[in-house]
Amino acid sequence: MARLRSDFWVSAYLRRCGVEGVESALRKRGSAEAGSIFVKVDRLDGTASLYGPAPQSFVEDSSDRLFAPILQDVTPLDVEERMAKELRFDSDLWLVEVDDRKGRHFLDLAPGV
Repeated sequence: MARLRSDFWVSAYLRRCGVEGVESALRKRGSAEAGSIFVKVDRLDGTASLYGPAPQSFVEDSSDRLFAPILQDVTPLDVEERMAKELRFDSDLWLVEVDDRKGRHFLDLAPGV
């Protein structure tokens, strides 16, 4: 089974956040077909987390998009600095920002990460 295009996945994810009553916004639009997707979760208390694509070893048997935590409980500035590095490496990536005091992200996390 083919993986869902990045643009469709992001659109559905933003709707899911809205349905749950969580503010979210598309910060950077990437390649529609296969751009990597990163999600910044800002807890609005001075801490944030960053999730990105899970390593390939976790995704080979799945057509679902699985995520792994990249940064946890850091400052929002730390996440921004990391994303600046990611953008230098991959200009076709997507960045979604979620603002939620509870830190909810609604992502499927890879097992064992």
